[in-house]
Amino acid sequence: MSEQQLWGLVTGTHLGTLATIKKNGRPQLSDILYAAGPYGGHDRVIRFSTRATLAKVHNALRDPRVSLKVTGPGGWSYAVAEGSAEVSKPSTEPDDGTVEELIDVYRLAGDKEHPDWDEFRAAMVADARVVFRIRVERLYGLYR
Repeated sequence: MSEQQLWGLVTGTHLGTLATIKKNGRPQLSDILYAAGPYGGHDRVIRFSTRATLAKVHNALRDPRVSLKVTGPGGWSYAVAEGSAEVSKPSTEPDDGTVEELIDVYRLAGDKEHPDWDEFRAAMVADARVVFRIRVERLYGLYR
């Protein structure tokens, strides 16, 4: 089982379960839709859109250690990507840098175009959306 195979599981889907650490030390789990690939000079980065007010954001800002688990086709293979989280500034203007990155994440995670980008931009600002980034530091799992 190579890191390349494990990374292939991560990039082969857009759905996974994110684990952050709550104040009491227990994991907080969230199912997410994400994009994975090179970003910002790093080869392995996982990015997704979320609201600034959610627990996963607060947890990651307090303790950036996070893990993402993805399951391969058939359910017998899995990969866990561990890394450090970064959270962008909340979107405040329809044409700010956060909204531009959210558009990129939307295109990559959904493999599609939005039918109305002006509506999308307005929704990102109204929701105070952020980009949650995980710079992958370690991969492990089972590849069958």
